[in-house]
Amino acid sequence: MAEIQLQGIAHSYEPNPQSDADYAVQPLDMTWEDGGAYALLGPSGCGKTSMLNIISGLITPTNGRILFDGADVTALPPERRNIAQVFQFPVLYDTMSVFDNLAFPLRNRGMAESDVKKRVAVVADQLELTADLKKRAAGLSADAKQKISLGRGLVRSDVAAILFDEPLTVIDPHMKWQLRSKLKQIHQEFQLTLIYVTHDQTEALTFADQVVVMHEGSVVQVGTPQALFEDPAHTFVGYFIGSPGMNLLPATITNGTILVDATAIPISSQLIQKVSGQALTVGIRPEFVGYRSSAEPNAVAVQVDRIEDLGNFKIVTASLGAQTLKAKVSEDQPVSMGAGWFVFPPDQTKLYQDNKAL
Repeated sequence: MAEIQLQGIAHSYEPNPQSDADYAVQPLDMTWEDGGAYALLGPSGCGKTSMLNIISGLITPTNGRILFDGADVTALPPERRNIAQVFQFPVLYDTMSVFDNLAFPLRNRGMAESDVKKRVAVVADQLELTADLKKRAAGLSADAKQKISLGRGLVRSDVAAILFDEPLTVIDPHMKWQLRSKLKQIHQEFQLTLIYVTHDQTEALTFADQVVVMHEGSVVQVGTPQALFEDPAHTFVGYFIGSPGMNLLPATITNGTILVDATAIPISSQLIQKVSGQALTVGIRPEFVGYRSSAEPNAVAVQVDRIEDLGNFKIVTASLGAQTLKAKVSEDQPVSMGAGWFVFPPDQTKLYQDNKAL
């Protein structure tokens, strides 16, 4: 495995990029630690696959350098970077057996056949492919084929990193959960450097130790799943992660008071001291909003418009002036339509300026 450093990396598919809008990957510096499990998370078109292909060598970046354990590999093709890559759709040899598909990367590197058999047996056991080893790949289900593709990435123990580009898209939901759990187990056991691209927040948050969130070609936050949920550094992170996403309310400041549609919102004094302009956004996750059926100090009057009972919790949608916001409350808490009050705990209420947390 290897430590991977991106130094001043940026990439444009335009021949002569003139502005930030011309770049699919905005300028960045980043280090991927040896043995780490990372997820690149973001919507389609945000630059995450371009980033993965820069690391693998399928794309040469417009600017910057890529270092593997301190060695500059920017100009090296994929086959000389000692990486394995698993794609969205299975890449395998249909006419070969499952065993021969798994063995191919090892035989291609001249490994002794006795060692090939041992390594294939280990990976097949991990992915529950042992019973299929003698079968031709062509006759297997899509799930099984993708497991073989995963196995071809995992079978080499000497790779610098294993890169996954949305590998579970074609897999049914139950099998997705099983394979994510299996990859997590394999990572913990062998401490492989894994980088996993996905647009699915559940996949990212359950797989990775560190999640890299991308938006419009930029990395907007890198952190643990808990940090991304509890302390989003960018409004996009708050909106994109969580179900429902973070409440984001346009706000202004007057005489040191944060106002949303002329209603004062309690915000910590430390955040207010950092404000340097008028265009602000108040952010709070629905999980942290408290619902009250009667007025109390620091509670904000709202109009409850909808109550969704989801079995083990309720989503309460309310209006605060022209703004809509949600609260996630316990199943046994009584909630009524019409007049209500929401509580914004100051330590869990965020303030953003230019989409960045203060």
